[in-house]
Order: sequence, then C-alpha cells, then structure tokens
Amino acid sequence: MTIDIRKYKTLIFDCDGVILNSNRVKTQAFYSASKKYGEESAQALVCYHVNNGGISRFKKFEYLFTNILKRSFTEDELEEVLNHYAEIVKHALLNCEVADGIKQLKQFSQESKWLVASGGAQSELREVFRERNLETYFDGGVFGSPASKDDIIQKQLADNNIELPALFIGDSRYDHVVASKFQLDFIFITGWSEFAQLNSYADEYGLLKVEKIEELIIQ
Repeated sequence: MTIDIRKYKTLIFDCDGVILNSNRVKTQAFYSASKKYGEESAQALVCYHVNNGGISRFKKFEYLFTNILKRSFTEDELEEVLNHYAEIVKHALLNCEVADGIKQLKQFSQESKWLVASGGAQSELREVFRERNLETYFDGGVFGSPASKDDIIQKQLADNNIELPALFIGDSRYDHVVASKFQLDFIFITGWSEFAQLNSYADEYGLLKVEKIEELIIQ
C-alpha cells in the first residue's frame, strides 16, 4: 500500500521518532530526572512514558508525583525535575540524528503546508529547529507543550492554519488517536518508534506504515 502525499494541503509531523531520532534519549532523560525518587519509581515513570508517547513532559512528571509516588508536590519541586530533564534533552536534540530526506520530501510536496505538533516543549523545539536549520521547512509553524496535541490541532484547524485534506505523520498510538479525533489521515513512521505494539495496532486499524519519512517520496 502506498500513498501520494501531494494530494494533501497540510502535512502534520510529530517530532520525536519522526523528524528527530530522539525517543531513546528522552526515555533516558525521564529516568535520570526521577531516579532520586528511587529505582522503582524511575522505572515506573519510564514505563508510563513509553506507553504514552506524545503526551507532554508536564503531564508525565505530574503522574510521577500523583500516581507513582502518590503524594502532593510543590511548583518548585516540579520545576526542578522539569529543568533537569530539559537540560539533558536540549543537548540531545541538538546532536541527535535528523531524518534523511526532509529537504527532498519538502520539494516533492511543495504545494503542501508543513507544521509540527509535538509533545515536546514548544519553546525548546523552536530553538532547536532554528539552530539545526529545520524551521524553514515548517511554514505552518512548530507547536508543542504545554498545549496538548489535541489542543494544538483544534486551534490550528480553527485558525485555518490546517487546511483539509490533511495527513498526520506520527510514531505513537496517541498520534493516531489525535488524528482520528479530527478525522485526519494518518501514517506511522516505524524506524525510531518505541511503540511496542505498533505493527499489530497498525494492522488492526488498516494504517499505512513506513520505516522512514523519505519513503514517502514516490519515485
């Protein structure tokens, strides 16, 4: 099964695992930022993170305190773990592998608007994309947390920044759930995904999957 992405007016990209090979780095960062609360708690957060790809770091660290540690937390405490996490991730995002073929794919789909809808921190993503000369490809903008992907897509649709038909390109269950909520077409990128059930999930829903985004260029 193939798809001609040139038929879409808008292409919406997740970042981690799609544009950047950053999933494993973020998983390690969640562990590092929470290990002071104990090995068991850190591993539980890692498990929650992997099983909930695409959800913001803010929600995941709140989950650490309320559901894993089962206690309240102060804003300062939350800020401390977020900053620890951000320090690790920022360096990694500036140095991790970028998906091959982005420039060629942009040329191939030059009539389509591109934007990013990510669970990563918006300010961090925009800085990384500027420094890595990626932001020029995404003429529709780069969007991230603290807004959820649901809220990002809803707002961009309301603002007519997402024109239909639109395709969401992601690597997690949550990416597909969001796409389905707004009746957007969807495709899985598998090569860097941490979604263990991706193949069976894609088969269940009849979703197209490719290993790398460069495979979306039809020769």
